[in-house]
Amino acid sequence: MLVRLFSAALQGADAIEVDVEVNHVNRDKSSMQIVGLPDAAVRESAQRVTSAVVNTGLLVAMGQHTINLAPADLRKEGPSFDLPVALAIASCGMEVVIPFPERYCIVGELALDGRVRPVKGVISVALEAMAQGRTRLIVPSANCEEASLVEGIEIYGVDTLEQAWKLLIGELVAAPHTRREHGTVDDLMKADLSEVRGQHQVKRALEVAAAGGHNLLMVGPPGTGKSMIAKRIPSILPEMSLAEAIETTKIHSCAGGFDHSSSLQRERPFRAPHHTISDAGLLGGGSNPLPGEVSLAHHGVLFLDELPEFRRQTLEVLRQPLEDRSVSISRAAGSIRYPCNCMLVAALNPCPCGYYGDLKRMCRCSPNQIEKYRQRISGPLLDRIDIHIEVPAIEFSELRDGERGESSASVRQRVAAARQVQQQRYSGCGEVRSNSMIPNKLMDQHCALSPESVEYLEMVMHELNFSARAYNRILKVSRTIADLAASPNIELNHLMEAVQYRTLDRKMMG
Repeated sequence: MLVRLFSAALQGADAIEVDVEVNHVNRDKSSMQIVGLPDAAVRESAQRVTSAVVNTGLLVAMGQHTINLAPADLRKEGPSFDLPVALAIASCGMEVVIPFPERYCIVGELALDGRVRPVKGVISVALEAMAQGRTRLIVPSANCEEASLVEGIEIYGVDTLEQAWKLLIGELVAAPHTRREHGTVDDLMKADLSEVRGQHQVKRALEVAAAGGHNLLMVGPPGTGKSMIAKRIPSILPEMSLAEAIETTKIHSCAGGFDHSSSLQRERPFRAPHHTISDAGLLGGGSNPLPGEVSLAHHGVLFLDELPEFRRQTLEVLRQPLEDRSVSISRAAGSIRYPCNCMLVAALNPCPCGYYGDLKRMCRCSPNQIEKYRQRISGPLLDRIDIHIEVPAIEFSELRDGERGESSASVRQRVAAARQVQQQRYSGCGEVRSNSMIPNKLMDQHCALSPESVEYLEMVMHELNFSARAYNRILKVSRTIADLAASPNIELNHLMEAVQYRTLDRKMMG
């Protein structure tokens, strides 16, 4: 007897449909063989599946079971095939033909007693099932909220193998899962920009960076609020669109860190890895490649505090992902791509002790120590950071002043308006959504300068010895400043402000 069901395997942040074929042949001796490039977790499913089927009260027929997971050249990983394999084996043992199996896509891990446990990447599976024309998706109950984000396919959550069996053969009639409504991002926001006292120039730089999706570097002595400011950047970013939220949720689900009690990643991610992180932890990797911190920050913020404390090699591997906004992880079995369209926000002290250039405290570092400290960050990496801003020490009067600054909600309105202008401007430009993503071929069209501005920029390029990449960054930031001012053209004052955000690396790191 041959039974064919459908499931899906994760390939990066996406899923690929897998045919689960179980062929039973009567033999005196029972055996079970899994083929189709399975990993250890899939091969071990034979013991889990047999125990779960027996303990559920279903039958495992005597004889040889051959389980084929097709396509055979795609590596199958994880326990998500337990449920469809068990249902196919039960169909052979019970000699029951499953009606309309082509309607279903099935994923789930089994416990030995037949309970169904949650699995990773269910939203990706749901998207693939819908693309393949499946109309029903059977998943663990804990994954229902996540899967219900995909419209156009019926989601059925099951807690046990018995429940899934009865649902599949028509003995159990159940209504599809209905997605719950959750609070808005405003309900989730806690940190507010108004809590930051003083630092008006820094807040302005934050607004410009958020409006254009630009990378940001903050340099200042310890205790000036660099980390506090960085943690409030998500509060001024526009709310994620449904497409952005689903894409972000896919990545977090594939990484296995998704909260199954919530259906959607509504708040923009804020990732702050420790400086001891490895290359694989930052970019992604492993024998079963998982997304790294830069991909987990997709559509959000990746914050690298104490930037020079990171290994130079680890920082250098960020250069290409920052340009391409995606990470490709190559293995012998193939290549996996994860998106990483995030804002890079970095903070560092001007020297090892932190007080170089401070007017009130004496720096204890030797010139050699300062030089070694600065050399931990390469020039090419600094060129890829659009905005450099100095975060000075706060005066006592500012700390004690009861006046609160502008709220995150007010700043977010201006940022959202500027982002809306950019989305309309780049509506026919593929994946370009913000000024930080403008390709070189569109620079002349969208970042045109007046003769007066060209003359000023030429003088700046010669005086400060900026690179060609820094030139493009200045134009992109100028375009964002103009958008915040609701100006269709880049004026000289917009350009001057953008240049001001590029001189800090020459002052502090030169």
